[in-house]
Amino acid sequence: MTGKQLKTVQIPYAEVITHAGSHAGYYPNALQLALKILYDPQTGRLYGGQAVGYDGVDKRIDVLAALIGKEGTIHDLAEFEQAYAPPFSSAKDPLNMVGFIAQNVLDGVTRLVTWDKVAPMRESGAFLLDVRTEEEFDLGSIPSAVNIPHTQIRSRLDEIPKDRPLILFCAIGVRGYLAQRMLAHHGFSDTYNLTGGYKTWQAVTNELEALEHPEHAQFALFTPHPGEEDGSPRAPQSDTVKLVDACGLQCPGPIITMKKTMDSLSPGDLLRVLATDPGFSKDVQSWSRLTGNRLVSLETKEGTIEAVLEKGIGKMSAQGSTAAAPAQDGASIIVFSNDMDRVLAAFVLANGAAATGRKVTMFFTFWGLTVLRTKKTGKVKKDFMGKMFGMMLPKGMDDLSLSQINFGGIGPKLMKKRMKQKHVDQLRSMYTQARMAGIRMVACQMSMDIMGIPAFELLDGVEIGGVATYYEAASESSVNLFI
Repeated sequence: MTGKQLKTVQIPYAEVITHAGSHAGYYPNALQLALKILYDPQTGRLYGGQAVGYDGVDKRIDVLAALIGKEGTIHDLAEFEQAYAPPFSSAKDPLNMVGFIAQNVLDGVTRLVTWDKVAPMRESGAFLLDVRTEEEFDLGSIPSAVNIPHTQIRSRLDEIPKDRPLILFCAIGVRGYLAQRMLAHHGFSDTYNLTGGYKTWQAVTNELEALEHPEHAQFALFTPHPGEEDGSPRAPQSDTVKLVDACGLQCPGPIITMKKTMDSLSPGDLLRVLATDPGFSKDVQSWSRLTGNRLVSLETKEGTIEAVLEKGIGKMSAQGSTAAAPAQDGASIIVFSNDMDRVLAAFVLANGAAATGRKVTMFFTFWGLTVLRTKKTGKVKKDFMGKMFGMMLPKGMDDLSLSQINFGGIGPKLMKKRMKQKHVDQLRSMYTQARMAGIRMVACQMSMDIMGIPAFELLDGVEIGGVATYYEAASESSVNLFI
């Protein structure tokens, strides 16, 4: 039975989705397939299953059909023995994998969320955490998601809210599960892993977009390089062609392998990339636009994607040539206050400016410096005045007071509660979003010296500069604010 049929007859069910290779990835010509099972959330009995791919789909459906006919369960999938050899499968078959995942759900080790629940949960206040690499995140993510790679989870726990449900996701679900386990060990209990990962969410939402807006259906097709829309591509500048065979690799494998080879080429050289990950077709287009490398051609044949790229010399402008960013396209904000409401306003404006494509610089000076303080400094040696400032000033953004109706510290608590009720991001989340948006944060060196705040007492990633640093940013900005 399919999900629609089960809903029609009102039978409760759970589902698991994974993406895997048709056989071992290190053996040539492995092609990707997507696999989904539906089962009873109480007993684990299998209700149905679906598979999509170029190779090995019939084999998996045969096994599922036989097990369903015998009233088999997810435990049967987990224990299923196959004839194993690299040309035919992996040591743990995709069917084994969906069985393992479903067992973890039944055992309470993990909680899953399906792609269609992401938007409603986000609107209800859930926090989306993308645990893929920064390179993957740059190529696209779920709207409003914050990127913290799973390898950095333990060192960046203070950026993850504990008072909101967390939706974790990676490319297909594996790293999301690892991040979920790490967070569980640190007291995060309200977490969900997106089954099938970003790959599933992206595929479904792209399909829905094409159905609702047919004029956007060309979204997944090859977009010519700027200036070549008339069908007359510019001839490559070099005859040097390098081949990268990334077949069998899942995201981000093809992009990472391609980047490493591209870095070793000279401008004008050609790179021919072969990949079987379906998402590579879109990723390579986004990557070429982000990096200024020219995508010469892109085609798919029998499940294998072939892309030919020409090494560029830097990020391209919309006209197709390398160019400096236009003057005065930035926004600069001096954060002088450490009042919680004023700092909130500063980050709201900064994130809004970044969302419109502006290059944003936030310059923290005098009392505004306390926003960037961190409590994780250990014992800090200071002179008398430095100690006095340290005792009297807030220890960071979580300790700020309100400019009005502070009520001895009750006001900020009421404000945070109100923000939570209205699903407005807390200050810490806004700061994280600003970091993810590439907003530049500069601490005033003079103010640091006066107030006795050393560099290691500031949050990671904060630059230290002076008046010249601010004026340089201001000279490139059409918006300058003092808060």
